[in-house]
Amino acid sequence: MIVVAIIGILAAIATPKFSQMVEVSREGATKGNLSALRSSVSIYYSEKEGVWPVDLNNFASYMPVIPPARARPLGDSAIVSVVAASPSSVGTGWAYLQSGGLLWANSTATDVKGTSFTTY
Repeated sequence: MIVVAIIGILAAIATPKFSQMVEVSREGATKGNLSALRSSVSIYYSEKEGVWPVDLNNFASYMPVIPPARARPLGDSAIVSVVAASPSSVGTGWAYLQSGGLLWANSTATDVKGTSFTTY
């Protein structure tokens, strides 16, 4: 009986920690995917001699598949929204500002550390 109680206590402690670790790993994947997208946009800019891509929909030669924003608040979405300024609300996927080639996670929601996704 004591063994069952100890296992129950350990499970109650470990489950929340495990779910937080999963979310931290999803946020890490989001940061990595954002970095890959930004690198692809920079390569495009260099090859096109100072011209930013209009959008990332026809971007296959630089990034064959747009990677998703894995963090849960970003909806695990690979959609790239062309915006006029940095995101000012909670959204999903990526936000792209063509005039400067800037790319963000498309949400003002925060990660597990309380940092806004727009600061990634």
